[in-house]
Amino acid sequence: MKSHKYWSLGALFCMLGCIYSGIKKSMTAHKYFAYSSLLCMGMSIYSGHIVAQLSRQKSKIFIMN
Repeated sequence: MKSHKYWSLGALFCMLGCIYSGIKKSMTAHKYFAYSSLLCMGMSIYSGHIVAQLSRQKSKIFIMN
């Protein structure tokens, strides 16, 4: 769950940087922030999905025993 939290905070930071660089019209920085935000969001979704799968498996094992 820690990795999900850190990827989410990274995505938030990158989104804020993307907004700021878009306002300042610094398109090179804007492009890098946008790509890194996309990467962080993808990893955040992936790590959250993995945690959800693991918790479902644990609950099934607990119910069966």
